[in-house]
Amino acid sequence: MSNPQNLRYSKEHEWLSDAEGGVATVGITEHAANALGDIVYVQLPEVGDTITAGESCGELESTKSVSDLFAPVTGEVVEANQDVVDNPELVNNDPFEGGWLFKVRITEEPKDLLSADEYTAFTAG
Repeated sequence: MSNPQNLRYSKEHEWLSDAEGGVATVGITEHAANALGDIVYVQLPEVGDTITAGESCGELESTKSVSDLFAPVTGEVVEANQDVVDNPELVNNDPFEGGWLFKVRITEEPKDLLSADEYTAFTAG
């Protein structure tokens, strides 16, 4: 499993792209998708919602369990990926591309986001 070097990661297993014009893309990592198993339902924050770093902002339901989706940053949701709502398996099949979850205009970023290498070490145990 390879974590893209151009992303940053939370300890709750979300990834965050570099912000373009203040807007970053958020998804869950391959590690999280594999741990959850086959995802069958995705509830995302809605456009216009304000999310807060470290707080629940959605839900992922799999054949194994239900898991909260945690916001890696604070900001306003500007886009939600309807494709993953309609086809939740995209999160498992393509977590870093087509399986992205939402886009957020960042107002505050926590200092504890991890690099790809730090996240790999974190998940190694």
